[in-house]
Amino acid sequence: MHSARAPAPPRFVLLAALLAAPLACISSAPRADENTVVKTAIAEFGEPLYAGGIEHLPYANPNAPKGGKVVLGAFGTFETLNFYVQKGEWPSSIGALYDSLMAGSDDEIDGLYGLIAESVEYPADKSWAVFKLRDRAVYHDGMPIIAADFVHALDAVKKHGRPFIQSFYTDVLRAEALSDKLLKFYFATRGSMKPITTAAGMYPLPVHYWKGRDITASTLEPPLTSGPYRVKKLDPGRSITYERVENYWARDLPHKRGLHNIGEIRYEYYRDLTVEFEAFKAGEIDFRAESSAKRWATEYDIAAIKNGGMIKAELPNKRPRGMGGYFFNLKREKFADIRVREALLHLYDFEAIRRTLLYGQYKRIASYFPNSDYGARGEPDAAERALLAPFANDIPEGALKRAFIPPKTDGSGRDRAGKRRALQLFKEAGFELRGGKLVSRASGAQFQLELMTAYPESQRLALPYVEALKKFGIDASIRLVDTSQWRTRIHDYDFDMWIGALNFFPPPGTELKSFFGSESADQRGGNSGGIKNPVVDALIEKAIAAREADELQTAVRALDRVLLWNHYVIPTYYNDEAWVAYWNRFGRPERSPVYATGFPRVWWVDREKDAELKR
Repeated sequence: MHSARAPAPPRFVLLAALLAAPLACISSAPRADENTVVKTAIAEFGEPLYAGGIEHLPYANPNAPKGGKVVLGAFGTFETLNFYVQKGEWPSSIGALYDSLMAGSDDEIDGLYGLIAESVEYPADKSWAVFKLRDRAVYHDGMPIIAADFVHALDAVKKHGRPFIQSFYTDVLRAEALSDKLLKFYFATRGSMKPITTAAGMYPLPVHYWKGRDITASTLEPPLTSGPYRVKKLDPGRSITYERVENYWARDLPHKRGLHNIGEIRYEYYRDLTVEFEAFKAGEIDFRAESSAKRWATEYDIAAIKNGGMIKAELPNKRPRGMGGYFFNLKREKFADIRVREALLHLYDFEAIRRTLLYGQYKRIASYFPNSDYGARGEPDAAERALLAPFANDIPEGALKRAFIPPKTDGSGRDRAGKRRALQLFKEAGFELRGGKLVSRASGAQFQLELMTAYPESQRLALPYVEALKKFGIDASIRLVDTSQWRTRIHDYDFDMWIGALNFFPPPGTELKSFFGSESADQRGGNSGGIKNPVVDALIEKAIAAREADELQTAVRALDRVLLWNHYVIPTYYNDEAWVAYWNRFGRPERSPVYATGFPRVWWVDREKDAELKR
């Protein structure tokens, strides 16, 4: 669970479909045993997009020049380079160090292509899979990557991993090294590609390096890895510099041509977003992905944009998004009543905030899976109703009958309909107004509410809501904390409401348990707000058991409806564009990937532009 500018959760470190974007020439041939197949590319549903094999990614330039130095900004800090265990913050860029068994392209959601593994074999019932590792795959110290390194990695995840990471590997029972180059996984399920694609996204932990080292310890010692970059230098909590590995073992694979062109990438960490932006304008940062509507609308009217020294662009963003909003701590008694949660939703005036603070930008979120094929749309269809019907007595009526549409106001900031509805719901839940204060009829105590965020922009955008709550009679406040404290308090359920966003990893699977499952609500660092709902658990199991794409979509859309109508969060907004600004020293392919901007993976430093910019 993370805000829009927080480091991404570790699935991007464990599943190749969300890290690099490689692909290989494809083959699929039956073995002597007709019950198994051998493939160099797989997908959870259907066939990978580039199943015919290509010379290089269509959004990569195989002739792109290599080299150059780039400085990027990062918000917050980092305390460890070990993302496996729940100790400290790790750099969000750490995925650049790693290779996985198979990896995906940024043109599709679930296709995976051989990287460390040149092929995977599995039987018709998909109860196991054997990955054949490439002979050429080596670590940065020249030692070969062997099957035992993945056995070590899976054991480390299952024994010591962060609960969120562990949730992905629920159905991956164990791994076995059949030889140095043959790696076998055993699965709890039958007939599902999900655990195979999960296993395919694993990174190795080299046994020869970790022997004598504590995998459970927080550390700033750069790990031994095999990826396109290595750590060159770091200043703990302040900066980390990666250098391109010139003799990277996979550099000549078709799916790596034209990627990882920049010679050195340094991430400078900032605690203040205004300072970070000023550093960008001063030329100390080269590329910026903007998340503030105010800044995008009002603060880029500068000479560098006008004279072409800096480029400002709005790019289509088809990447599936997760729920963003104000998440309730359901372990606190005051939020146990669904009417209280719904009342607080009616007091959030998105239309006024969009008009006054968001400059007319952003779309209102109305799904836990926006910008994707998995979010609920309109009224439930026949398949969704059939799935929800057995739970009719245990779910809000709207989940079975109507579309979920967040309350809409006239945008004036003075809409009274929402306040009337909120007051009615509070009264039904046992509260009343006394002397301008909303108090419990039973205890006489005023209703209190604190919102928590780590991001000043979120604080600015939440202030109108806090003021509306105060005017309504609620003792409301907002607390700005640093990113480490923000994460720790969420993990410990030490909050009323946290402001941020959930990441979403399509196609969804066992990680849904970590986000929304009852069992995870009792774990430190568990689900998004302490959700314990047997209907939610049952629908998650339906999603995990799905074997066809439409079956999975139906289950997740039904789950989406139950989550939405239970009002576990006050949905805010998302952007269906990527706002980027960068100093005009880069080259990039004419064609961008479908689900990403391509930076920095397929961009390069253009020497002529760089020289002109310096002049």
